[in-house]
Amino acid sequence: MTETRKVHERTFKTHDGVELFYRHWPGDAAQKRCIVMFHRGHEHSGRMGHLADELGLPAFDIFAWDARGHGRSPGQRGYSPSLGASVRDIQCFIDHIAATYGIAHEDIAVLAQSVGAVLVSTWAHDYAPKVRCLVLASPAFKVKLYVPFARPGLRLLHKLRGNFFVNSYVKSKFLTHDPARQASYDADP
Repeated sequence: MTETRKVHERTFKTHDGVELFYRHWPGDAAQKRCIVMFHRGHEHSGRMGHLADELGLPAFDIFAWDARGHGRSPGQRGYSPSLGASVRDIQCFIDHIAATYGIAHEDIAVLAQSVGAVLVSTWAHDYAPKVRCLVLASPAFKVKLYVPFARPGLRLLHKLRGNFFVNSYVKSKFLTHDPARQASYDADP
């Protein structure tokens, strides 16, 4: 499905001054309400763009960010200084949306997948936001690693080499049954 809603590309400043990238699909209603989307690990806001049309909610503004080190946001690929920094980034993003677009926290719904859902659930616990609702799809509270001793091996490798990037082992055929969407995932740099 091709996207039909117009998208604006912007940045916002986080608590430590980092400018993170986000996409905004404006709604067509006078009453300001929105959905804020948070992507899976190893992904970016562009992977969620199709939802702006597929949700079928033209009255709602829709926002999606690129977390630190993902997509068009700066930083070492896949890296965040800490879980706490990423969670605080969410609070900065929600505050930015409220202040910049005049959308009350009570009129914000949050949709998050996988690692994004873990960050959002932590944010909900730590900040107790007064948002309309949270939809947490398949939160990755624990990732199943298929290689024996993977966690101890990764800890050892981190001690020896410092930060490093681990490519996702999740294949597109496990994310969607749509062949066109699978091809899009496989071609996404």
